Amino acid sequence: MNHFDSRNGALCAEDVPLEKIAHEVGTPTYVYSSATLNRHLSVVRDAFGTVPHVLCYSVKANSTLGVLKLVVKHGSGFDIVSGGELARVLEAGGDPKRIVFSGVGKREDEMVAALRAGILMFNVESAEELALLDRVGRRAKKKAPFSLRVNPDVDPRTHKYIATGLKSSKFGVPFEEAVALYRASRKMKGLQAMGVDCHIGSQLTDAKPFAQALSRVAGLYTTLKAEGFPLTHLDVGGGLGVTYTDEKPPGLAAYSQVVVDSTRHTGATVVLEPGRVIVANAGVLITRVLFNKKTKTKHFLIVDAGMNDLMRPALYEAHHDIVAVKPRRGAKTTVEIVGPVCESTDVLGKARSVPPLVAGDLLAIKTAGAYGMSMASTYNSRPRPAEVLVDGKRWRVIRKREALQDLWRGETP
Repeated sequence: MNHFDSRNGALCAEDVPLEKIAHEVGTPTYVYSSATLNRHLSVVRDAFGTVPHVLCYSVKANSTLGVLKLVVKHGSGFDIVSGGELARVLEAGGDPKRIVFSGVGKREDEMVAALRAGILMFNVESAEELALLDRVGRRAKKKAPFSLRVNPDVDPRTHKYIATGLKSSKFGVPFEEAVALYRASRKMKGLQAMGVDCHIGSQLTDAKPFAQALSRVAGLYTTLKAEGFPLTHLDVGGGLGVTYTDEKPPGLAAYSQVVVDSTRHTGATVVLEPGRVIVANAGVLITRVLFNKKTKTKHFLIVDAGMNDLMRPALYEAHHDIVAVKPRRGAKTTVEIVGPVCESTDVLGKARSVPPLVAGDLLAIKTAGAYGMSMASTYNSRPRPAEVLVDGKRWRVIRKREALQDLWRGETP
């Protein structure tokens, strides 16, 4: 569910016309709905009811401070993958004791900062990382709380670039090596085994891989507990998909039932890492038509947003619905919606049927709240978009559009 609806023939974010935001802030601009974010956070929390759990929003999906602050107000924790994300969460007022640090390539200084902050635990992904974390803990005269991210070798049935639970993936510890690593950690004075972690991929639309992976990981958790490891947390990752076109991902009730059924016997506190399902359809990217360009084979609609603003279509060939903010009357035509970036992959929408559009008209690229601004770049020396958060009839800029001078900040000619 989202709160982007047409009113009097014009698309609005809650009670604010997108046309008004575009007029005052310019384009391209990301616009987020507070009502949608609040609802999704509540639905995820309520789906697990009284089951002991920690909700850790996945910061990489959208790391803007205004969004993180709203997540903090819900009492959520955070799943981070870098020292920069740790700093962002702390700046937004996040509770360190509700932070899990994931990621396959943590630097030593990032570990030090996270341990000093007092995070819940580190999700460790290799033997060498475990050894480094031990050294960090010993130097700090602390025991670094950790879980091993275990690779269960389960096909998540998603795009190959966002599948992370196969044995060919760079992520996680091979399942058959996990017990030996946990046993080795007993001799490491700077560590404290706290849980087991797994995450098989993103944009998952089938509950069966979840169940298969959690069955294996819950079995490992039980085995380790029987060996005397003082484990308390079972991190089931995130990755629940959303609808971009015709996908039909499991509902939160069905998903939570799979998690609870697979882990209840362990007695563990479940750690959840939702990201996309929280923010994806809470955001749109508004862009303005620049030109119509017709060739013998195609009709190109050139807009002012490009792959540097929204990378997903170029990176994954991902689909986003694109609609006119204020549709004109007339017969629809089929166009390629493309950006200004000097790359042939800068295509935001292939073969889209749209009403008549002319220079100056506005389009909304939907379901763009996740992995939109967080993956944006300044490629072609293009300033990144502004960001706006809407709350009913009120709205505010939560990230100013970059100025041209920001493009070379820190450089020396």
